[in-house]
Amino acid sequence: MPGLPGPVSRRRLMGWSALAAALLPLGPATGWSHPTGRAGTPGPADRSLDQSYQRAFREILAAHPAVRRYTAAAGKEFLYRPRQLLVAPADVERVTARLRADGHQVTEDDGFAQVGRLRFDRETDIPAVVDQLRDPRQWPGGRAPQVQPHHVLLGFGNIMGNPGGPPRVAAALPPPDPTRLGEGADVTVGVCDTGIWRLAGDVHPDWLGGSYLPEPDDEDPLYLGGTQLALQGGHGTFVAGVVRQAAPGVRVDPESALDANGIGDEESLIAAIGRLGQQVSVINLSLGYFTQHDQPPLPLANALAALPKTTKVVAAAGNAGTSRPSWPAALPGVLAVAALDATDGVPVPADYSNYGSWVDASAYGDRTSTYVDGEMVLPGQPVLHFDGFAAWAGTSFATGHVSGRLAALMTSAGLDAAAAAAVLTAGPAWHPDYGVLVG
Repeated sequence: MPGLPGPVSRRRLMGWSALAAALLPLGPATGWSHPTGRAGTPGPADRSLDQSYQRAFREILAAHPAVRRYTAAAGKEFLYRPRQLLVAPADVERVTARLRADGHQVTEDDGFAQVGRLRFDRETDIPAVVDQLRDPRQWPGGRAPQVQPHHVLLGFGNIMGNPGGPPRVAAALPPPDPTRLGEGADVTVGVCDTGIWRLAGDVHPDWLGGSYLPEPDDEDPLYLGGTQLALQGGHGTFVAGVVRQAAPGVRVDPESALDANGIGDEESLIAAIGRLGQQVSVINLSLGYFTQHDQPPLPLANALAALPKTTKVVAAAGNAGTSRPSWPAALPGVLAVAALDATDGVPVPADYSNYGSWVDASAYGDRTSTYVDGEMVLPGQPVLHFDGFAAWAGTSFATGHVSGRLAALMTSAGLDAAAAAAVLTAGPAWHPDYGVLVG
């Protein structure tokens, strides 16, 4: 996309904002408070299915050999990799010396994203170590070092404490409107997720055929065995379809950052971002995580700061129904997206959606999209049989829609991604905790 000819004036910005409002109609300002119940309240069968899905995911996390779960005061949970400590390069030497003086056996390992990594020789209470190292009283006459766990991240659709559920069986989508095929043309959206179904372009020729370059390392493994789907197998394929529905002419670059259960870490996400093609100008991250002490994650902050200034990252706000900052959405410069439901055609906040002053935009989170073939088996529930399409709810899918509409605005207004995002979010906020409404 063409770059801006020079500094953006306030007049030019407001003019483009008017164009954005015409393209992406905003919902009416309302005076609601956070709801206590979901719009279109699910019945007992739906709640039972959601509970089974969440229970199955919790069991996977508990059994995962490379995931530890920590619950701090006020229920502030986060996940992390065992035996690893991430340290700012300038602090590696003195942190190593302090740990060894305290009796820990640590070795320096390869770091990533301009952050060092120390490995402990045995299972260690990493959060307690971080608490101690971050305590300024431990460093009289000097500053506390920058340290953190190596956080585990999840594909939003299931994260600790959320009421989210599995995909639901849905009918096939009709082909895209031929009059909209120019929307997003010449724009590529990077989708760092579970990867993409090997057959996605063949099974979904109208929606995904020819929209991406199939590469073996982008393939979503999907299955636990046979045709039994992992809990988030197909998540990336679903998100890619949502992006294309919002901008049918856009191209996508799928990259694997999560396994088929929706589990990854900071290193896998940064590696996926690094594999994106140079043509990518919008990066869709329908995933995220909480951090110890709610501190911004150092590796991801470094990685995103190194992106071209004209690139825009769009990230899911999360599905835990809290104002607690979720990363990367809450990082400065990232376009954070919350989810909405509808009651009698009127948008209301989805009760699972995170919210807060750090959220920039919101969109409907319950969508039907391109999916995969297979069966999902949940304890005590009828088997769900999928045939290429599904419906699913979450901030993941609100985010995919916003990424696509951002690409459409780039095409129609001749803007780069950063300028288009500024236009998109310059309109009046629908609500201070949910930003602008992207239609």
